[in-house]
Amino acid sequence: MAKAKSAYLCSDCGASQPKWGGQCGECGAWNTLTEIRLSAPTAAGKPVRHAGFAGAQAATVVRLDQVRQHREARLQIGMSELDRVLGGGLVNGSVTLIGGDPGIGKSTLLLQVMAALSSQRPCLYVTGEESAEQVAMRARRLQLQTSSLNCLTETSIERIIEQSVQAQPALLIIDSIQTIYSEALQSAPGSVSQVRDACAQLVRYAKQSDCAVFLVGHVTKEGHLAGPRVLEHMVDTVLYFESDAGSRFRVIRAVKNRFGAVNELGVFAMTDTGLREVSNPSAMFLAERQSAVAGSCVLVTREGTRPLLVEVQALVDTASAGHPRRVAVGIDAQRINMLLAVLHRHAGIAVHDQDVYLNVAGGLRINETASDLAVLLAILSSLRNQPLADDLAVFGEVGLAGELRPVPNGEERVKAAVGQGFKRILLPQANQRGLKAPAGATLLGATSLQQALERLD
Repeated sequence: MAKAKSAYLCSDCGASQPKWGGQCGECGAWNTLTEIRLSAPTAAGKPVRHAGFAGAQAATVVRLDQVRQHREARLQIGMSELDRVLGGGLVNGSVTLIGGDPGIGKSTLLLQVMAALSSQRPCLYVTGEESAEQVAMRARRLQLQTSSLNCLTETSIERIIEQSVQAQPALLIIDSIQTIYSEALQSAPGSVSQVRDACAQLVRYAKQSDCAVFLVGHVTKEGHLAGPRVLEHMVDTVLYFESDAGSRFRVIRAVKNRFGAVNELGVFAMTDTGLREVSNPSAMFLAERQSAVAGSCVLVTREGTRPLLVEVQALVDTASAGHPRRVAVGIDAQRINMLLAVLHRHAGIAVHDQDVYLNVAGGLRINETASDLAVLLAILSSLRNQPLADDLAVFGEVGLAGELRPVPNGEERVKAAVGQGFKRILLPQANQRGLKAPAGATLLGATSLQQALERLD
């Protein structure tokens, strides 16, 4: 039999190279090429094909108008925050990858998901890091009904799929993908080739058996999912668990979703009996906000399909060194420099001799430009040591010419702010057009940064 060939796979972009090199030719990353063993060809010179699964049918060409959709296209988990992030529930035959720091609650959440679904459909929890006794101890601590929970302690992907074919679960949980190995490969579990091959077999099994699969993935110290980036391309949905150090709140963010909106957010609170949903995240983010404090401004942002109210904090102080510092947590630091230049040019307010520190309270990461106006107002409030009104909420994009540009879903943002008790909403004039102010609220529309500052005087 011919000798198996080797290739080199980039752990950042997943590109394959015929020989090793210090730099990936596709993405330019250094020291990311890892050797993998390709499947050995048969005597006839053809590659070995993986066997199909029980109940699988040979693929044929079909027209899309002839494809019949199942009556239950999604599995409703019963946890509204997670269902929201997934786009309305689990899709049959989908593969979801969830990553997060160690101890953040990935296994706890999936055990709760399994307990919520096991009363309706058969589920299987496969653990490669713990024993069945340890999983049972966690289930009892979470006060879950263990009589319907099925657990398998196995790390061989071939035996896992064999047991799954026999049990035919509607939900299969793999904890974690880095511990699973294929007997056809010689490399160690967790290597690039093992993780890729195990994921490929699980994806094929999910599509052929219509079983929803959850994969737990470890993250590196940089916060990225360990293993090749090709893993994220193979699955249908990628979720990230996020949390501030020492905080009991957990945020799940969808960074990829073939069946729903990306950047959707789900908020949970860690308790003694597991993760509990937070039905009003805006109230949670504003819970510790103090009134009449300079440098604080409430922003109406939007994550996925949900408007959220968060507190933007700023601290402006005289620079002690020759070069003033610009530090931002939760906001793009490069955009802060641009906004400060706009503030100087179009409002005549200079902070070139001041240190500027910015923070989004609650650990949320703001990526949209609708935060521009709130950032500038927080900086001005701290610079002048003048608190903003407690009932003021703000959103709007600031352009380089000093103009206020409209942002999407302005009406929903206004309703969310009024629902949290804010009576004055400062927004771009374009968002105010055709918008009727809710009862008891005042809309302050502005076309430029200068006009927005005059509205607050």
